[in-house]
Amino acid sequence: MAVVDHPRTLASPSFDAARLDALMERQGFDVIVATSRHNVQYLLGGYRFFCFESTEAMGVNCFLPIVIYWKGRSERSAYVGSGMEKLECDRGTFHDLGCFVEAGDSKQAIERAIDLLRQSGLPARRIGIEASFIPSEAKDALVEAFPQGEILNAHRTLELLRAVKTSAEIDLLRRASDGVVESILAVFSEAREGMTKHQLIELARREQFSRGVDFKFCQASMGASLDRTPTDQILSAGDVVSLDCVGQVAGYIGDICRMGLAGEPDAELQDILGFVDQVQKVVRGKVCAGVIGGDLITAGDVVVRSSPYARTTDFTVHGLGLVSHESPRLAHGRPLPYPPSDAELPIEAGMVLSIETAVKHPARGFIKLEDTVVATELGNVALGDIGRGWNRIHDW
Repeated sequence: MAVVDHPRTLASPSFDAARLDALMERQGFDVIVATSRHNVQYLLGGYRFFCFESTEAMGVNCFLPIVIYWKGRSERSAYVGSGMEKLECDRGTFHDLGCFVEAGDSKQAIERAIDLLRQSGLPARRIGIEASFIPSEAKDALVEAFPQGEILNAHRTLELLRAVKTSAEIDLLRRASDGVVESILAVFSEAREGMTKHQLIELARREQFSRGVDFKFCQASMGASLDRTPTDQILSAGDVVSLDCVGQVAGYIGDICRMGLAGEPDAELQDILGFVDQVQKVVRGKVCAGVIGGDLITAGDVVVRSSPYARTTDFTVHGLGLVSHESPRLAHGRPLPYPPSDAELPIEAGMVLSIETAVKHPARGFIKLEDTVVATELGNVALGDIGRGWNRIHDW
């Protein structure tokens, strides 16, 4: 089994500081204190500290990376990280930063960040934080340190910064998508009668890793059951198998769902997957720079409502990148309860969308396709766009 090196950094220049400055001006932020893994990675030009890729726990506290970014003064930005990252600083990894400061745990990290904010000599009247990704003790320390300032959520500002992908980011998304879909098809080829869902998911993990993709999870259904959790359910003749797998390359997500079958598809199965594919193709056909985001949801809903499967169909479109279900966010509660903040805005070239349609058939099981497309000025380009029909499972 070949093992592929996992890339640690992006082959691209730093983020668009002018875009971030404009977004911060719109919201009135003087400075942003970013603490989420994805935004710290993005603001550091793709760098991730390898020791904490899988967990942030450290003794009785946690590792808390912090990037401080001043509006209009990108040269004054700073990174508060682990002392073990000093070697990265010495070799020039953080060459665009004003400074790098070492910290041991989250308490020390926020203390170092507060010192940097105070010593900067720059106004910090409105400080942007990531409210969902900062420990409460760190937020409390900021509030206490700046009693005259406003501590506000900058999630939307940073989300919009990441919404349009560079060519290097798209390449990583393509590698992740290709690796995920190839792994799914390999599982269908290797699956045998009597295997459990646990075993199929473990196969997917191994296949992704062999392709240089970090396995995240796989939702698997088998037979008529709509249960997609890992279980000891056994693969039998005639079973419909849905594998909805997620993997990452350098943090960028591949999220693909494909269908397998332990046998030949009958007319009903062909019809159901044909309907799912129709919804997907109608929406994909409308993805283009300039189209209003909410119109994609409307287009899919029209096809769903006119079908005999309307009551058992789930359909949505969402953004994809370093985060699943990131901007553009186009629908509420499909399935996550976030606001459709981008539904009335035009899709921009370089935005990446995941389109997913699933029929929860009471007799035939969970039948779904999930595709990834990149919006362009002339239409869109699909990533990992293979295996979209019924894939024969090896033994049958």
